Amino acid sequence: MCTIVRMTYVLLACAILSEILGTTLMKVSDGFSRLWPSLGTVVCYVLAFVLLARTLKTLDVGVAYAIWSGAGTAVVAAIGMLFLDEPASAVRMLGVGLVIAGVVVLNLGGAH
Repeated sequence: MCTIVRMTYVLLACAILSEILGTTLMKVSDGFSRLWPSLGTVVCYVLAFVLLARTLKTLDVGVAYAIWSGAGTAVVAAIGMLFLDEPASAVRMLGVGLVIAGVVVLNLGGAH
């Protein structure tokens, strides 16, 4: 894998982590009524979008967005179930599995 492609995936991973942190902070912000978590949410989302935009110079938009949103969805769902007292059920686990399967299928479709 060439250096540019590797760097693109590193940027995408950072965009995903930033989006996950921003979403988690959004929950902690209590409807944007708490200052620091609210500001953290905004900073994380701006960073996530900037990094995602950088990856689109190399990756197809459908694949990059699928990875970004799918990974974010799966991890945030896990954070909710593990740390935020959200219910964990077989149906929820199936849903997360289907999201991951969809991302895999899109990637098998031929990103360049």
